[in-house]
Amino acid sequence: SSLVGGEQISSIGRGLCVLLGISLEDTQRELEHMVRKILNLRVFEDESGKHWSKSVMDKQYEVLCVSQFTLQCILKGNKPDYHMAMPTEQAECFYNNFLEQLRKAYKPELIKDGKFGAYMQVHIQNDGPVTIELESPAATVDPKQLTKLEKQQQRKEKTRTKVPSESSRERNAPRNKDDPSASSGAEGDVSSEREP
Repeated sequence: SSLVGGEQISSIGRGLCVLLGISLEDTQRELEHMVRKILNLRVFEDESGKHWSKSVMDKQYEVLCVSQFTLQCILKGNKPDYHMAMPTEQAECFYNNFLEQLRKAYKPELIKDGKFGAYMQVHIQNDGPVTIELESPAATVDPKQLTKLEKQQQRKEKTRTKVPSESSRERNAPRNKDDPSASSGAEGDVSSEREP
């Protein structure tokens, strides 16, 4: 169940509670992938009690979705940084589209949601407990474009690192975009309108 100001605004019985973290890089492609995965993930038992056999759709269970930008957290030392999260206005549109796609692919009355951007208390009775992290697949990059990006990255690395003992393989390796030490390049604090 999800509560806003002590008032229950949404609740489900048996089913899935989906905490959705939307990143700056997410597109319709990622959205469609996540909808398919959530609805087809086999996490429930079948009629004979065999585990990991049935999906939420197989069981006709409910789905409660909660927008959770803190899943995009990158730690800078001990301080959480949320600049990889999609900005509020874009994220709300993406979140509503996500709900719409879930309802189209399943049954609208079985898809519930929290209040976007509100400070909520989410009560989850986690059966098992089972918590599964789903990530959309990495975007495919054109090989020519990748070579160009690698060359640009190598030039940057050469100007940034001048440590003689560092191997050329390490120096020329492209930096991981998810590297917590890499700055997102954005400034300012997270909007207080987002929910925790």
